[in-house]
Amino acid sequence: MLQMKNTTFYQNLETYAQLVVEVGVNVQKGHTIVLSVSVDQAPLARLITEKAYALGAAEVIVQWTDDAIQRSFLTHAEDDRLAIVPQYKVDQADDWLAKGASRISVVSTDPGAFASVAGDRVATYQAASGKALLNLRKASQANKISWTVVAAASVEWAQRVFPDKSPEKAQEALWDQIFQTTRVYENNPVEAWKNHDELLRKKANELNAEQFDALHYTAPGTDLTIGLPSGHIWEGAGSFNSRGEEFMANMPTEEVFTAPDANRVDGYISSTKPLSYGGTILSGMQFTFKDGKVIDYSAEQGQETLASLLSIDEGAKHLGEVALVPNQSPISQSGLTFFNTLFDENASNHLALGAAYAFSVTGGTEMTEEELKQAGLNRSQTHVDFMVGSSHMNIDGIKKDGSRVPIFRNGEWA
Repeated sequence: MLQMKNTTFYQNLETYAQLVVEVGVNVQKGHTIVLSVSVDQAPLARLITEKAYALGAAEVIVQWTDDAIQRSFLTHAEDDRLAIVPQYKVDQADDWLAKGASRISVVSTDPGAFASVAGDRVATYQAASGKALLNLRKASQANKISWTVVAAASVEWAQRVFPDKSPEKAQEALWDQIFQTTRVYENNPVEAWKNHDELLRKKANELNAEQFDALHYTAPGTDLTIGLPSGHIWEGAGSFNSRGEEFMANMPTEEVFTAPDANRVDGYISSTKPLSYGGTILSGMQFTFKDGKVIDYSAEQGQETLASLLSIDEGAKHLGEVALVPNQSPISQSGLTFFNTLFDENASNHLALGAAYAFSVTGGTEMTEEELKQAGLNRSQTHVDFMVGSSHMNIDGIKKDGSRVPIFRNGEWA
């Protein structure tokens, strides 16, 4: 990290680490914490580890990542090594689950880190990983365990967001955005998060009271109707694990979200921001849906990667999440494209291809996979958000009797 010599920066980083463990995964005495973080973010990893132990963690397991090494692996490894995840990694994930481990994922990858790798090789590895770690994914998507995704500013990512700045200035500017959007600069950041949580929960409760049968989206390049399952549940910022402990799955977060009915999506929709997926950039995406399924698609950039994503399994061609974010959200108002889903999804209404969260329907966390499918919730090895909102988007809630209620007008809550 370029700024570790700066005392103010270090103090902000320390506050950030405290938020990650206290608000993000809500560390309690005896918890196991699994931290996934890049090697170039070691100072932050050390702070998170230290803060977690201070709150009583039984152990902190650090899983180091490195873009350059991963790129070499994806480029040169034998085909069978890409297609098969070793059993010890599956056993390791199952051990974490047995301990009810909380997961902290620190994202800092260069959005174009794997652009030079053949798309089919990335897709093969993604599919293998998704299959091998399915139990862990299911537990996370059912909120059986606590988990949070947070960000750290790498030089490569920062220069993608701020191409006109020097490496050091770009990294400083990106850290500043991360600290702003996660409320690090507030007088009492933990209290600020509690207030934000209550605000989003109130909006979710309003939508839950309506129990719309469908949502109708209109905007330039978009005319899409998305059915909603019976008994669907809108959620705001905070979630609760199976032990009844609250956690914050994304920091930052500005969304309220639920699951669509995977079999009732019809029309067409256009993406409004680039998507970084598998180390490549996808932009200018358009999708046409019929009876819930993508029947036609295109991308101005990343067509091959998009094709690979949609071919992961049958569920990858259906929607698993619908999320509402007003255009006036702080991230949107920054005017920046972050090339990182954690941030860009919180600047815009978004949808997700792939698996739905089991907690998005009444009783869902106790349902079998087959019961979830029958309830209309999509099942898949993948879950990829893409941004569709803009200041031109209108959304109507459609009730069972066909009557309509405005939800969004010109990108804002109606």
